Amino acid sequence: MIPFPDFSPFLVSIDVGGHTYGIRWYALAYIVGLLYGWWIILRAIRIPRLWAAGPPLTAEQVEQFFIWAVAGVMLGGRLGYVIFYEPAVFLAEPWRIPYVWEGGMAFHGGFAGVVVAGILFCRRNGIAMLSMGDLLALAVPVGLGLGRLANFVNAELWGRQTDLPWGVIFPGAAQNCAELVGVCARHPSQLYQAALEGLVLLVVLTWLAFRRGWLKRPGAIMGLFLAGYGIARFAVEFFRQPDAQFVSEGNPVGLALNWAGYGLTMGQLLSLPMIAAGLWFTLRARQS
Repeated sequence: MIPFPDFSPFLVSIDVGGHTYGIRWYALAYIVGLLYGWWIILRAIRIPRLWAAGPPLTAEQVEQFFIWAVAGVMLGGRLGYVIFYEPAVFLAEPWRIPYVWEGGMAFHGGFAGVVVAGILFCRRNGIAMLSMGDLLALAVPVGLGLGRLANFVNAELWGRQTDLPWGVIFPGAAQNCAELVGVCARHPSQLYQAALEGLVLLVVLTWLAFRRGWLKRPGAIMGLFLAGYGIARFAVEFFRQPDAQFVSEGNPVGLALNWAGYGLTMGQLLSLPMIAAGLWFTLRARQS
């Protein structure tokens, strides 16, 4: 077993009146991920040979969409968490819904928020939606990977119990051990996700876009991202501790989906339509 390192959830912090304020690693992951997305999209549209009919948008439009993307991530991520993971809590105290500083963001919700923002922006500016989707797919993996690393630093979303030599003793996880013991090791599932959803997807998608010409077939990169993320998330969920809210009596949405899904976790259920859609978009683009 590996003891959890003495990480602070803050990059820099200050204590005021018994409360700690500062820049959290998780917030920094969002910021760096968004800035990287901005950079990689600008880089892609400035290389004409990558496109069959020219870049789908201008550098000025990329800057304009950045604001839309930030709003989509924040609103979608927060609402997704509220709806799927803790609806009872926020129905009782709806004023806490905007309290993002308390934690609670869902990737699938943030993804849906960006999709909606992208569709609206494309319609307003006459931009090809599939090509825009390809660019957004290139932009996402870095933010995903950094976000999972921040989850590890925060000692949250840890995995199921394990006796493997790389099992980590996370603080606060002992009360959820199956045996009546003081401590137990768990899969560092956050690191599994950072490797698959972040590093692997980043390398594969970037290589296909810049070296293999996949941007010339609109929808191919987007489809591969959807399928790749869905498969990676579905697989890692077997090693990740299910969210307590999902199986609680206070979450009727979670209980209904759990019953309908024969014990699948919320992450797995939400990943299935992503896998199906991703395969469809990829095959459609490759056949065109």
